[in-house]
Amino acid sequence: MSKHFSLADAPDQTGRIAIVTGANTGLGYETALALAGKGAKVILACRNRDKAEEAKASIAKSVPSAKLEVRLIDTGSQKSVREFAAAYIRDHERLDLLINNAGIMITPYFATEDNFEGQFAVNFLGHFTLTALLLPLLNKTPKARIVSLYSLAASWGDIQFDDIHFKKKYDATKSYSQSKLACLMFAQELNQRLVAAGHDTRALAAHPGFSQSDLSRNLAAPIRFGLSIIGRFIMQSAAAGAMPTLYAALGEDLRGGEAIGPAGLKEMKGPATVVQVRAEAQDETQRGRLWSLAEEFCGIRYPL
Repeated sequence: MSKHFSLADAPDQTGRIAIVTGANTGLGYETALALAGKGAKVILACRNRDKAEEAKASIAKSVPSAKLEVRLIDTGSQKSVREFAAAYIRDHERLDLLINNAGIMITPYFATEDNFEGQFAVNFLGHFTLTALLLPLLNKTPKARIVSLYSLAASWGDIQFDDIHFKKKYDATKSYSQSKLACLMFAQELNQRLVAAGHDTRALAAHPGFSQSDLSRNLAAPIRFGLSIIGRFIMQSAAAGAMPTLYAALGEDLRGGEAIGPAGLKEMKGPATVVQVRAEAQDETQRGRLWSLAEEFCGIRYPL
């Protein structure tokens, strides 16, 4: 078991660049704020410009020396992801940290413009394409890291390979669970392939436990109210929930391939530490199947 992570022990990030998707709120905001505080230039990669600019102003108020840049991306749109990546590569010569954070949770059914099920598209497929497009730049940058956000919900089910886009019968909870398990499997498979290809870029996964975030906005009002009451006793703050992501991004004792989460009971809250990866995410056959499907869906071939 790893030691517990302290942001104070993390190295200075001056001169490094981090992309944080969904950086305008919740876990993404807290991650961006902490990275800016450590000296990194942070790209706030968000869907809504006004909200992103508000987040930028708020971070700048807390960290006057912050180096911040707003860029628009909708991870639910393959076109938007490709435009973001092309523009970033055009304007930057390095990328040290890619934090695949943006997500939605337990939404009503919707299909994206690419005809993908919404949660699977936003949480996983958009980040799958984004990472592939940015990987050559990451691999040119010494000791780059890719952190994919998953959730305790990853343990609620499996990948529904026979109906991965829920065309037959939609279940919002199963869809969310599948998307987050996919993120965990992706991080495991990506790190294995990076190591095999001889790159020093590393991929890790992180989950925030049971923490306050903006993801509950799609839940029914009574459930949101109940969570707000119960959460006072069992949930941790968004800032605490961001610590596993920050450990995955900055921890000097990590080798790549680890999953990071809270150290407390059932990984719901507590200091960030290395946690056990569920068996399904360790299954190389299942990971390879998911990887091949994602490449097919996104029309992309990983440069590995």
